[in-house]
Amino acid sequence: MPLFKRRDGATPAPNATIREKYDFRDVLGTGAFSKVFLAESKSEAGQMYAVKCIDKKALKGKEESLENEIKVLRKLRHNNIVQLFDTYDEKQFVYLVMELVTGGELFDRIVAKGSYTEQDASNLIRQVLEAVAFMHDNGVVHRDLKPENLLYYNQDDDSKIMISDFGLSKTEDSGVMATACGTPGYVAPEVLQQKPYGKAVDVWSIGVIAYILLCGYPPFYDESDANLFAQIIKGEYEFDAPYWDQISDSAKDFISHLMCCDPEMRFTCQAALAHPWISGNTAYTHDIHGTVAVHLKKSLAKRNWKKAYNAAAAIRQLQMLRLSSNSNRLQKQASQQQPTPPQPTPAFHA
Repeated sequence: MPLFKRRDGATPAPNATIREKYDFRDVLGTGAFSKVFLAESKSEAGQMYAVKCIDKKALKGKEESLENEIKVLRKLRHNNIVQLFDTYDEKQFVYLVMELVTGGELFDRIVAKGSYTEQDASNLIRQVLEAVAFMHDNGVVHRDLKPENLLYYNQDDDSKIMISDFGLSKTEDSGVMATACGTPGYVAPEVLQQKPYGKAVDVWSIGVIAYILLCGYPPFYDESDANLFAQIIKGEYEFDAPYWDQISDSAKDFISHLMCCDPEMRFTCQAALAHPWISGNTAYTHDIHGTVAVHLKKSLAKRNWKKAYNAAAAIRQLQMLRLSSNSNRLQKQASQQQPTPPQPTPAFHA
């Protein structure tokens, strides 16, 4: 029996194959367990799609994760979310027929632009907030919002932005979220603290992205993940001079409400959309491309805060962070002659 049903709920006919409906063209990308192909529909001449081909052998043990991703994508029909159109479960591979997005990654496009303003950044963040608000209204938490997952729909100057990659997303009705997951640099404090969390983690990540959009470098950075996580937990970031001197107080206020360590006090997507920097006219219109592009180029070249997520390394760093924290607490409690309960070690999941 096929693992996955079509989007209309029907199970594909046993003999129906994806290659009967699509002509496969170029390889658009390659991942650890999959390839993405450019494909043309045989029934709609000229209609192109991105087909993700997932090796079932590599998928073994991860079927539930893929089923969850498909379930989430079927719930989300929004102008700024990459759409899943169909699925095919065949002998060796699972195929996901996705909306074709050709405009490239967010930061690469900004670097290539001739000019770029705070107002441009506001417009980008507004689109992301609208899409994430829609997700949250439908009980979905993305859990891995980052620049690499924000793509331009096409090459047009006024192209919309699209949210992609729902591999770590989860629905609220699937239970309490407490698993440490995400990407170092963009993950919220409560995730690192191993507390139950919810939609607010996505808002924190949007705050980090907004910060980078306005200066070109991340609010939290360290070669050591343990030190990076310690910065995030404490909410240690600055609006450094001279780079932030040209940015409006409204933008700084907006970011401060998104990157708020207390998830109960953090803005919701709806509150963020109502902020004057998004809904009003407080975003400055002077060109900041020169400053932002210089820093983005350096960051993109280093790939240190944009690198692929390394789960094993992150686990080691988190253990070090937890052990250091426990050691300090043990010393304090020993001086007060109070017993210390054992603490769980957090672990990230890629």
